[in-house]
Amino acid sequence: MKLRPTALLFLFAFFAAWVLIVAPGKSAMQQTQGQTAETTATDSGNKNIQEYIVLLRENLQDEKAQILGAMMQFNAQDAAKFWPIYNEYNSELNKLNDLRQQNMRNYVREYSQMTDEKADELTKQAFDFQRQRADLLGKYYERVKQALGATTAARFLQVENQMLSIIDLQIDGALPIVGQGS
Repeated sequence: MKLRPTALLFLFAFFAAWVLIVAPGKSAMQQTQGQTAETTATDSGNKNIQEYIVLLRENLQDEKAQILGAMMQFNAQDAAKFWPIYNEYNSELNKLNDLRQQNMRNYVREYSQMTDEKADELTKQAFDFQRQRADLLGKYYERVKQALGATTAARFLQVENQMLSIIDLQIDGALPIVGQGS
């Protein structure tokens, strides 16, 4: 059975939310609930969680590539030009996402004792992430445009932005609002 692109987007969104929010949030939530004693079992558990996150990220990247491939509808010649560019983009995006994930962990860790200074620092880091991601998309829009033309580059940008928007919405919806409950 072949999944339609809409169904693929839904599945992608589900996996993305789990990988970026639920899995990392578990260890951060445990830290905020007073579990500060580091034991061998906890260290082992954290390593297992991190390995699981890596595995899920790999699966998520496969799902994202499938959705993108279905939406882009490349012929063999265009696919040969596009995918190496996309793989470079995705590698750079993963590095940015690591920074974002660290910022979210800091937010969860600091949430219950948030100060104005810490809120300002975390917010500026979030803005910095958004700027870097926009710059990255602009850079790879230009690369795809050079290789395949502006229409194909615009389609790539549109589909990628849709997937990133779904992920952003799920991440933002899972984080508590600053100042509520603290």
